[in-house]
Amino acid sequence: MNERVFKNAPLVVVTPVFEDVEASGRLFLELGRLYGESLFVVAVDDGSVQQPLQPDVLARAGVQGVVLRLRRNVGHQKAIATGLSYVAEQLTGASAVVVMDSDGEDLPQTVADLVQALEDPAVDVAVAHRKSRVETWRFKAFYAVYKRFFKAMTGRPISFGNFMALKPHAVQRLVAMQELPIHVAGAVLASRLRTRRCPLDRGPRYAGRSKMNFVGLVLHGFKGLMVFAEDVLVRAGIACSLAAGLAVVGGLLVVLLKLIGYATPGWFSLAAGILVLIFLQTAGLALMSLMTLMITGVLRGSNVSLTGSYQALVAEVLPVRLQSKPA
Repeated sequence: MNERVFKNAPLVVVTPVFEDVEASGRLFLELGRLYGESLFVVAVDDGSVQQPLQPDVLARAGVQGVVLRLRRNVGHQKAIATGLSYVAEQLTGASAVVVMDSDGEDLPQTVADLVQALEDPAVDVAVAHRKSRVETWRFKAFYAVYKRFFKAMTGRPISFGNFMALKPHAVQRLVAMQELPIHVAGAVLASRLRTRRCPLDRGPRYAGRSKMNFVGLVLHGFKGLMVFAEDVLVRAGIACSLAAGLAVVGGLLVVLLKLIGYATPGWFSLAAGILVLIFLQTAGLALMSLMTLMITGVLRGSNVSLTGSYQALVAEVLPVRLQSKPA
């Protein structure tokens, strides 16, 4: 595991694979055709059982690289974090590290556009901002609502996913963040790395169907909010405090109307009861947000990084052995 495997690989691609050998094989063929010997692929097999990825899939595509076979399925975000942690530990001279999905939706020909954006000294990470999507209406509607909800709860816009290119120092910074295995894009936002958005198209899958169902998509979205748990809790606490304050003001107004004789029979008790319930609920939620915020701060302070233990997830490191070309 400590063997240095990078020799002359200026471009490293990290991609998670789960029960998707056909699509990933086509991706490796396309990457090999486009980038040839300048490419090194770190394929993270995310605990596949039916179709575990074999190194010869990359070898047949003429791509040098390594397969990290995980002990169990951990999800594509943690699989990416494992691959990046491996790269950060083994990196010896790569000029750029690209993260992309293995199903073909991240178009291989657009990798060059992301890498080119890194030539700007003021850019640490180049991310793909989708110009067009091959998605269902339900996904598009959810994503539109989610982006607005995310900005309202965190104060930050999010308009990109896993497809990105990073400079080596950006990789080193990200793998030191405990948020990385939770949500890669969220970790990039939280890292304060200088980011450039590149408008790129999204392609169709090479083969098979996506393993991500609607419930998994919603869970993935909420994990992005978990990265900014403190911001979300503070904003929720402020909103609840404001609602509790308005309930108090409303209660005083109801009492005033009662005293000056404008309250109809039964109206005062009903209005007062509703406002008391609103105050108790919102004040309780505000207090709960404060307590949760304190606990979150303690937990974050006691655990600097989760990616340092990535080796425990890796069952095997399988190098790709390319056949030597005849002289």
